[in-house]
Amino acid sequence: MSEHPKPSERARELVRGAYDLHVHVAPDVVERLIDDLSVAPRFAAAGLAGLVLKSHYFATAERAAVVRAAVPGVDVLGAITLNGSVGGMNPLAVELAARAGARFVWLPTVDSANQRACTASAPEGARPPMWARLQDELRAEGMAADPVDVVADGRVTEPTRQVLQVIAKYDMTLATGHLSAAEIDTVVDAAAAAGVRRIVVTHPEFTSQRVAVDRQRALAAKGAFMERCFTTAYTGKVSWDVWLANIRAVGPEHSVLTSDLGQPFNPPVEDGMALMADRLLAEGFTEDEVHRMAVRNSRHLAAAD
Repeated sequence: MSEHPKPSERARELVRGAYDLHVHVAPDVVERLIDDLSVAPRFAAAGLAGLVLKSHYFATAERAAVVRAAVPGVDVLGAITLNGSVGGMNPLAVELAARAGARFVWLPTVDSANQRACTASAPEGARPPMWARLQDELRAEGMAADPVDVVADGRVTEPTRQVLQVIAKYDMTLATGHLSAAEIDTVVDAAAAAGVRRIVVTHPEFTSQRVAVDRQRALAAKGAFMERCFTTAYTGKVSWDVWLANIRAVGPEHSVLTSDLGQPFNPPVEDGMALMADRLLAEGFTEDEVHRMAVRNSRHLAAAD
């Protein structure tokens, strides 16, 4: 897919001031389209307020601080993802990441028990995630991490409970990673009980999750936001029709747009938010609905307002 769509000026203006809460850029252990120092001025030129640096393998708070200093005017936020490379459900890793300035915590993604157990196949023609090859290489070399358990016997594990306490202590934003639908239910309840104020259900349309729309509504009623990632539909992991129908069914007020971009075969990272705006407008969503999902909801989750 060498030719990518270009956003309209109307869409760019509509997403002005948004945060892209899910971006994969270099440096990383898989190939990326662009590095963090190079993408930040592009965000500024596009009128976007900021971005969250996500890595499946490393904490990014220190990187984010360097980029903020080098590129004033763009709020680059750090994060940590609780896969095996940081010790899984490791409250100490979250504590130190928070003290270094991290604002987002993803529960396990590539090493989640659900992702490891998933036998669902992506639709024909879908692009596999870039981390899949690395996970295969690590497994072949005998270095794959054990699956990271978040929930056991219908309750969050003790390490998970401790992680949620740290997230609440530092008022960080929790993202559910690649957990199963049942695990997400349990975690959202436990997070709310622990005092976590901002919760995102990570790309509920993703192949290994497929969270049913009724369950999405129930999670939204508990205060969680459903993350609508550009790449999930753009790379064929779910149809645009399903992606759009889920937003309609759950409501724009409970959805947040993110790009999940940075892969070398995908569009420029700074175009993702506006490309989603164009698609949503073409499908009959109002400018206010798009602005809410792209700007107001992303700023709330970034603690920017």
